[in-house]
Amino acid sequence: MTFLYILLAVLAFGVMILLHELGHYLTARLFGVTVKEFSIGMGPRLLSYTSKKTGIVYKVCAFPLGGYVSMVGEDEESDDPNALSKKPAWQRLIIMAAGGVTNLVTGFLLTLLCVAMVASSLTAPVVAGYKDGSTSPTYLAGLREGDRILSVDGRRVHIGAELDYEIMRRGIEPITLEIERDGAVLVLENFSFPTFEESGQTLGGRDFYLATEEGGLGPVLRHAFRRGIMTVRMVWESLFDLITGRFGIEAVSGPVGVTSAMVESARSGIENFLYLVAVISLNLGVVNLLPLPALDGGRILFLGISAIIRRPIPERLEGLIHAAGLFLLLALMLFITGKDILSLIFG
Repeated sequence: MTFLYILLAVLAFGVMILLHELGHYLTARLFGVTVKEFSIGMGPRLLSYTSKKTGIVYKVCAFPLGGYVSMVGEDEESDDPNALSKKPAWQRLIIMAAGGVTNLVTGFLLTLLCVAMVASSLTAPVVAGYKDGSTSPTYLAGLREGDRILSVDGRRVHIGAELDYEIMRRGIEPITLEIERDGAVLVLENFSFPTFEESGQTLGGRDFYLATEEGGLGPVLRHAFRRGIMTVRMVWESLFDLITGRFGIEAVSGPVGVTSAMVESARSGIENFLYLVAVISLNLGVVNLLPLPALDGGRILFLGISAIIRRPIPERLEGLIHAAGLFLLLALMLFITGKDILSLIFG
């Protein structure tokens, strides 16, 4: 059974990569760019087909860790009038952004599906009772049953999932809580949540129950939208936490760690598995649009620089920068993958 879960996780990971590359491919074809190869996976070729009409080589490779669409004029000079470098800047921008945007759209649609599957248990940021009664820490700090939490340390919350995330992230130290009680807005300063340790990190916790909301199309759409936006912000803030040192490199997972997490979520239920796939898809979309060399966002950055200086950046120079970025990215991936494997072996 474990093998089937692993196969399902790898398949889901491969589908997300396929959709990403399909975004680049379809927009490139839409604007008439000459495409050389369309590859799903990296490494040794398993299957391939060359179109007699277009000459495009379609490949499936051994390692489902990535993929690519190879276009003429992408990293080299070319005399082909349909080379990517010969296309207007706005068309190149759309082609470069299409992969990440496809992942973002996929993530939002999967989030909508997940929310619809649990429509009867959607929660509001309203206290519905305490796990330990009047001895619960947040009860002692001044929170009462029926209170609607409006913001956590200045961050507005609209649904239960947003509240849980803000408590987890910001509740590790005394903060300011804004609540609505009996129609009046109150501010609780130096408010403390209980904390717990997970994977070597200190996180804030909730010691009270949340009220459920009535299901329906409106609440489902609202919750899906809020959860999608929350997930995108979570990715940004996680990157910030990594850069500032709040989270160490041990908190970062590569393909092995991601697959392991997907296997565990698949065992716990289809809703959890699909939501994890949604989170990973949104993560891929956000990360790929970061303005870093070798990523789609890096290529978009170079387009922006060219527009500002009113002349194209030499294609050889840009290609070398992207190649260096790709080398560093692959080195980081190998390091993280090794860490994940050691973690699986030694726990």
